[in-house]
Amino acid sequence: MLYKFKSKVTSDVIMLEPNGREILQIIGKFATENPYKGIIEPDYIPFAIAALEQALAKVQQIVASPNVNNDASEKVNDVEAVQLHQRAAPFLDMLKRSLAKQQPIVWGV
Repeated sequence: MLYKFKSKVTSDVIMLEPNGREILQIIGKFATENPYKGIIEPDYIPFAIAALEQALAKVQQIVASPNVNNDASEKVNDVEAVQLHQRAAPFLDMLKRSLAKQQPIVWGV
């Protein structure tokens, strides 16, 4: 399954289901009743940006911490893995550009 995020002011952002779910959980928009379609209204976008940036900062702290030795840090430091900031960058750009033009972001419609 794919998540296809759409906005009138940007190109579509397409993510695999686990990655899309992770992003939606971070921004508080993963609905348990129907997680495969939804909307992020312009009024909610500042919260979504803040939540996503906070999650990215937390991941950076884990990576930068030399004393942390747990599964999360090993997963983050894995050279082969695509890290959260790489997956989130296009979505974060979509959020910021949509906020500037006061346009919603939808998926699954």
